[in-house]
Amino acid sequence: MDKHQIKSFLESFESKRERTLVIIDYGNVVKWELSLGWKIGIKQLSILIKNFSLGKKSLRRFYYGSDYGDKEKSSTLSLWSEAILRKANMNNLEVLTKKVKYIRNQNNKFGFEKKCDLDVEMSVDLIKERNNYDTIIMFSGDGDLVYSLKYLKEEYKKECFVFGARGHIGREIFDAKEKGIISDILFIEDFEYRLNMKR
Repeated sequence: MDKHQIKSFLESFESKRERTLVIIDYGNVVKWELSLGWKIGIKQLSILIKNFSLGKKSLRRFYYGSDYGDKEKSSTLSLWSEAILRKANMNNLEVLTKKVKYIRNQNNKFGFEKKCDLDVEMSVDLIKERNNYDTIIMFSGDGDLVYSLKYLKEEYKKECFVFGARGHIGREIFDAKEKGIISDILFIEDFEYRLNMKR
């Protein structure tokens, strides 16, 4: 998508920004940075999101696993997680979070793996909020939400656009686009210049 196409795409949302739900799977977004070689900041992401969604904060939903460290009963949030959650709140995003699990794994060089899957929460919220939006913008290449998106398309005529990074988008997402469940797949690389705009 070139800059002219991006401009037209963003302008197409001007009349529907109060009826667009944005879903940000931030754990997924962070993984994109490794292959992109540049940081997708929360502030920059929120500037891009303003092109899609204005009005109710509940329509800009930020899903993130809160890391309290590997001690099961710890109540101290890591400084990194605390900073992420604070930035999301400061940028007028509705934060939805749960505690990261540390799963012991002797094959891992750290001795554990971190896990925090928020797909169920995202699916429930997509359905629960259905009367408040017509369009979905989803920042996640994870195909696990396709089942919910199919239901929302067939039963409620909801339109969905998916943002992902090349090489980080599940096959299910591409299949869903071919079947008309997802209207379009947008590559975050193409929007880098928009993420770096100072407005």
